[in-house]
Amino acid sequence: MGRFLRKWVHARVLTVVLALLGIQLGSLIAPAYACGCGAMIPGARQQVGVDREESVVRWDGRQEQIVMSLTVGGDADKAAWIMPVPHRASVKLGDPELFTQLRTATAPVHRDRYHFWPQDGDWPLVTGDDSGASFPGAGAPQGVGVVGRQKLGPFDVARLTATDPAALNDWLGSHGFVMPPRLQDALQPYVDQHWEYVAVRLAPDRAGAPLAGTLDPLHLTFASGRPVYPMRLSRLARTPQSLGLYVLAAHRMRTSSAIGGERPRVTYAGRVDTNWGPLSALAKGAPYLTAIGQEFPRPSSISGDHELRRASSDTPFEQVVYDDHLRTVAGIPAWLLTVVGTLAVLVTAVAVFALRRSRRPEPAHTGVR
Repeated sequence: MGRFLRKWVHARVLTVVLALLGIQLGSLIAPAYACGCGAMIPGARQQVGVDREESVVRWDGRQEQIVMSLTVGGDADKAAWIMPVPHRASVKLGDPELFTQLRTATAPVHRDRYHFWPQDGDWPLVTGDDSGASFPGAGAPQGVGVVGRQKLGPFDVARLTATDPAALNDWLGSHGFVMPPRLQDALQPYVDQHWEYVAVRLAPDRAGAPLAGTLDPLHLTFASGRPVYPMRLSRLARTPQSLGLYVLAAHRMRTSSAIGGERPRVTYAGRVDTNWGPLSALAKGAPYLTAIGQEFPRPSSISGDHELRRASSDTPFEQVVYDDHLRTVAGIPAWLLTVVGTLAVLVTAVAVFALRRSRRPEPAHTGVR
């Protein structure tokens, strides 16, 4: 009976492990139609995922610029990226050095902090080591207008208007891409607001090779009386999403709401002090840099786009990472010297007390016979 029970338990555990593994693999190979700003559509029976996305929004009160860098992976040898924009956009290639400068400018400040008693990782509390082709020139179906076409490096860019998501779907289909029904529904609010779209065909440098790695940044510019970062399409994502957004403006900025995610957090705020490179050029007229991070545990709860507002003050902020060090004296932990010294004093005191007690003369005994 005991042997049967153990076999049954082992079989159940194996079943659960295999089920969990299947779920994880399914999440890895499922087509990722949503990314932080726009939607990625692979070819038929192919998968493509956005492993990492970095974006910067620059707004000077009249014009908005969005620079995006995508790192993609999967088995797709082609994909289309669709991004809604409130007004007609111009598109050009961005400079990858921009994001290197932004990461450097907003990196946490490291400061040393010393502690007396040992913490995890200090002796004796060591727990272990930390160890292609382009869009054809066919005419667009009714309801879709092609207002611009251009070739930018590995990208074929088309700027579109659409009065009906189904028309946009038909246009994509005529170019070899299938828009899932959920994406078609998600685009309806943009159609209702008369937004336009930037459609980008992505193709690897070598024909037939899968899309992989960090793509060249795309730089979009359009008129905007208020800064907005399109996020609505991210509600189609099947896994939790993270937003990392840089904002360049005249003042410190904030999001107007959480739009269904966790509370947005400012990870950096301050004026740009560099006078070289693409960051300096982009910051002219919008010198204040705000870095915002946010988590979306349930993307389906995303309720709209991020509207950006001026913060109540331009108070600078930077993250501080403390590097903890155990206080030492001549390479020896101070706590150990203190403990050993205290024990030595106590042992010495006890020894002195015992020695004095042993040398004390015994009192004379008197008795009455």
